[in-house]
Amino acid sequence: MVICIDVGNTNIKYGIFKGDELVVSFRVATELKRTSDQYGTAIIDMLAVRGIAPSDIHGAIISSVVPSLNYTISHMCAYYLGVEPLMVGAGLKTGHNLRVDDAREVGADRIVNDVAAIKKYGAPLIVIDFGTATTFNVVNEKKEFIGGAVAPGIRGSMDSLVSGTAKLPRVEIEKPDSVIGKNTTTNMQAGIVFGFAGLVGYIVKKIKKEMKAPDMKVVATGGFSEIIAGEISCIDHVDKLLTLQGLKILYDLNKTEGKE
Repeated sequence: MVICIDVGNTNIKYGIFKGDELVVSFRVATELKRTSDQYGTAIIDMLAVRGIAPSDIHGAIISSVVPSLNYTISHMCAYYLGVEPLMVGAGLKTGHNLRVDDAREVGADRIVNDVAAIKKYGAPLIVIDFGTATTFNVVNEKKEFIGGAVAPGIRGSMDSLVSGTAKLPRVEIEKPDSVIGKNTTTNMQAGIVFGFAGLVGYIVKKIKKEMKAPDMKVVATGGFSEIIAGEISCIDHVDKLLTLQGLKILYDLNKTEGKE
């Protein structure tokens, strides 16, 4: 089995693959102050509940947008699972060319998402990740990442709205029945859900126009992808497991290249 780990700003997502099949996935909150022992004991417990022993894991790969946790999670893999993980970054073969000003600025999660989306859906395409930030990746017909856009994340926008006002409460992010809210909760839900649907639709429209490619596929992933995809017609595929699948593709690619 191979464990794929996506370290995000809000959550750390784990996926256990047996061959090409994702057999287990789970997530924990990203905590900068946790030690490798705390992360390690937590993952051992989660694996035990699912009947998986540490010795069943023979490989690991990590993508991270939180550099301060890179050593912590790598050490956790080595000590608690007995595997030295691959790290998505410089020196790892991805097969994905980055045609941007500075490739070092591109987040590992964006690269991983592109790798999976290209393999599953082809190119050109737009990959949207509804995470802590909302990212738009543009991949041309040569399967190259040529840039994109970054907007605020949905939950972060709601948190900012609540913390910046005296009377607005924290509410669940879900689609209301109408854009015309009848109370504070539905007012806020309408503003966030329909507002982000409009943001996504407009950015996708602009990208397709600049690319002169009106039929570009649009793939969405991340926690709120289904909610937004239900409001706009421009999203062709919702794929919640895209990042974990991309990590497994990169693991297999580099294992073949003898880098494990």
